[in-house]
Parts: sequence; C-alpha cells; structure tokens
Amino acid sequence: MDRAEKAQTIESLKAQFVGHSLVVVAHYTGLTVAELTTLRRQMIKGDASLQVTKNRLARIAIRDTDHANLDGLFRGPTAVALSRDPVAAAKVATAYAKENEKFVVLGGSLGGQLLDVEGIKALATLPSLDALRGKLLGLIVAPATRIAGILQAPGGQLARVIGAYANKDQEAA
Repeated sequence: MDRAEKAQTIESLKAQFVGHSLVVVAHYTGLTVAELTTLRRQMIKGDASLQVTKNRLARIAIRDTDHANLDGLFRGPTAVALSRDPVAAAKVATAYAKENEKFVVLGGSLGGQLLDVEGIKALATLPSLDALRGKLLGLIVAPATRIAGILQAPGGQLARVIGAYANKDQEAA
C-alpha cells in the first residue's frame, strides 16, 4: 500500500468514525472468511457495519474525532463495528460474541465516552431507538386515555346505581 492509498484509507476511516455515534472494537482471531461474512451480514441487518482495519491507520484516523479515546484498543487483529444508532452495533457484536468465542469484544466509544466490555453489554440490552420511540409515544398517549376513562367513570357509576335501584324496585314489586 503506497502513501496515496494510505492517506485515502485514513480519510475514509475518519469519515466513518465521525459519521457514527457508536464504535465497537473487537478481536477476530481465528474467524474464517465465511464467519466474518456471516457477521457482516448480521451487522447490515442490524443497521450497522463491520470493517477490519489496520491498527496504525485506524489510530491515525481516530485522532481528531470523538472516539479518540479508543486508541489503546487497537492492538492485534481488530475489527470495528460502527452504527449511527447507539445500540445497533453493540447488540449484534455481543450476540455474535456469545455464539462464537473467537470474536471478542474489547470495548467501544459512544459519543466520546469510552466503554468497557460491560458497558457494551449494557448497551446491547437496551431497546433500539425505534422501540424507545414507540414506548415514548405510548407514554404520551396514555394520559389522554386515562383522562377519558376517568371522565367516563362517574357516568358509568351513576348508571350502575340507578340500575341497582331499578332492579331493587322490580324485585320488591
């Protein structure tokens, strides 16, 4: 790889690091090409991407980004999982690491904050951004539903009381 190719690779990596909120770094020692391809497909399905990087070039590319704190993780054969969604890459990476012991998550960075393996696992347990939006919408709509139920309750109670008196009068007659 000549200097021009290295510079182009560094710029490409830098653009990816800047464009993604979550970066997960992992070792892939012993994975076959077929296993890496499977992992890449799972990442794409999960709205994330996986890239095998040269450590030196990745360290240079990451310098002036929010993820500069990952510098120490680039040792050995590393792969980088990236996603715009703060949860997507973590979910796929930890799920794959559970299935395949050759893939080891080292850590990551979310919005400039360094995360260890436990932090990545904690992120993986969170619901996706779309699921959170759905829950938030449900919480916003819930008060209106409760208010409608509360407003209808007195009328229903009054109708039951009148119905009970009517049944009482009919039984007495």
